[in-house]
Formats: sequence, structure tokens, C-alpha cells
Amino acid sequence: MTKARTTLLSIILFALALTGDRAQAQSYPSGPVKVISDSAPGSAPDAILRIVAERLSEAWGQQVVVVNQPGAGGSLAARAAAGSTPDGTTLFMAVSSAFVTMKGVAPNIPIEVPGDFAPISLIGEQPMFITIAPQTGIRTLPALIEAAKQKPGEISYAVSGRGRQSHLTGEMLQRRAGIKLLMVPYSGGPAQAMSDLMGERVQMLIEGGTALIGAMQSGKLHALAVGSQTRLAEFPDLPVVAETIPNFRSAGWLAMVAPPGTPENIVRKVSDDLKIILDNPEVRSKLAAVGSYARPMSPQDTTDFIQTEQRTWGPLLEELSRGQ
Repeated sequence: MTKARTTLLSIILFALALTGDRAQAQSYPSGPVKVISDSAPGSAPDAILRIVAERLSEAWGQQVVVVNQPGAGGSLAARAAAGSTPDGTTLFMAVSSAFVTMKGVAPNIPIEVPGDFAPISLIGEQPMFITIAPQTGIRTLPALIEAAKQKPGEISYAVSGRGRQSHLTGEMLQRRAGIKLLMVPYSGGPAQAMSDLMGERVQMLIEGGTALIGAMQSGKLHALAVGSQTRLAEFPDLPVVAETIPNFRSAGWLAMVAPPGTPENIVRKVSDDLKIILDNPEVRSKLAAVGSYARPMSPQDTTDFIQTEQRTWGPLLEELSRGQ
């Protein structure tokens, strides 16, 4: 066979492969799609996922089924998702702790990207709010820092579990501000923590806005600052932490990923469809109402983002694991 004919044959085979990939992507999904969640039914991440799942069902003309598998720090859901058939019929939407802190909680569970999961897109971010009981009389973050320096270890702050983003936020705040606070973990979520704050058993609560917005608006909680990069449109008068502590940023986030080995063309299609959904003003408004800010990304950008978050919080997690 001549060189010219060999080259022509290679071009034809490559074109046929591309045509097959496009056809597969265009026909996806041909049946129901299951999305595994590591969050409990009725939780904020669950509410966010169901908003997205409803729109995906409409876009695809196929049922998108949410399967909640909470427990063991997210390792149950991660194991189930990673072991699923990589054909696009099973996806996984995990909270940030599944990728950032699970290595310390369950080192044998897949949490690396892109090796153990195929990243699809970020769904949204939930910036951490630093709030305090109004009866403390503290009204600004600088005032809190000053009070904590005068009373090391006496001001307590509630978080929704060890190793969660709320806990990491409090630890980073202490290190960057040079203060000592008393961390009080609550395994049952923010509801009990908020009750104890109202009863003056703890002074502060660090959490995403979903559980706090109503209490802040009613005056039961006073927000000192938020961990977003810029001030939020819904709270224009609320400073970001970085206005007091430069370059401080802390947010929980949700990412959609697929089992390893899922075809690239399917991953790209899901990512592209999610971008269309998350750029929709109505969807963005619904997500903002539950404290999440849409942030669609390409698969590569999602990979880069997750790896950056792991590098950002990794040293702090190592310190905590050593009891420092």
C-alpha cells in the first residue's frame, strides 16, 4: 500500500471515529440517569441537586433520578459511584469535603481527580458566613478578633461536623488572625447549633448561607463577614473576610463527576448541558435562594479547581490530623 493510500485510510478511520463519538453523544442519554448524592434528603446540597436534576430531565427527555447515600463522611456514596458502570447512566454529585477532606477520613476511598473520577462540572459554591449571637455585642470581624485576643479560647464557635468546610473556615480564621477560639462540632447539622446559639451555649456559628439566611434576616443572628471573593448582591453591606484578612476565601461547593472510564464525549455533553442550565437566570435565582451561586466549568477547569482546593486546604488538614 502506498504512503498516500495509507494516509487517506487513516484520515477516513479518524473521521469515522469522530462521527461515532458525535452519534453517541447526540443519542445520550437513551434511558434514565441516576445521580448519586452523598447528602441526606432535604439537606441544602440535596435541594440544589434536585433543582439541577429537574432541568436535566427536561433537557434530555429522560428521567434523572436522585439517589441519596449519606454517611461515613461521604465514603459510602463515593464507593458506590466509583464502582458504577462507566457508561453515563450513573453520575455523582459530591460536596467539597468528599474531595478535600475524605483522604484523611477514609484513605482507601477514591477521591483523586482525574484518576478516580472523571470531572464534569462545578455546580455551585456556598460561601461560608461567620455569624455571631447578637447578645455578644460584637458587630464586626475586627471587633471579634480583638475580643478573641483578649479572651483566648473563651469564644466558642459551632460547626456542622469535624472536617467540614465550616470547621476548616474556623481553623483558617484562627491561624490567619492569630486568635484562639473554641470549636464545638454538631453532627446533626446547623439546626441544633443554631438552637444552642440562641440559648447562649455557643457564641458563634460558621456555616453556608442556606441554613442561616432566615435567622440573619430576622435578627436572630448577626453576620460579621462572608468568605466569598466579593460582596454578595443579596448582602451588599456585609463585608467579605478578605477586607480584614487579605486573600481569605472559604466556600463549600458541589461538583458533578462520573465514574472513571466514562467516555469523554459523554462527559463533555453533560458538562455542556449543565452550563446551559446553570446560565439560565431562573435556575441561578433558585440556587441563590438556597445559598448557592452557580459556577459551571469545563471538565478541565473542574479538574484544575478541585486540585487547587486540595492544595489550599491540604496543609491545614495535615496540621489538624497531627493535633496541632
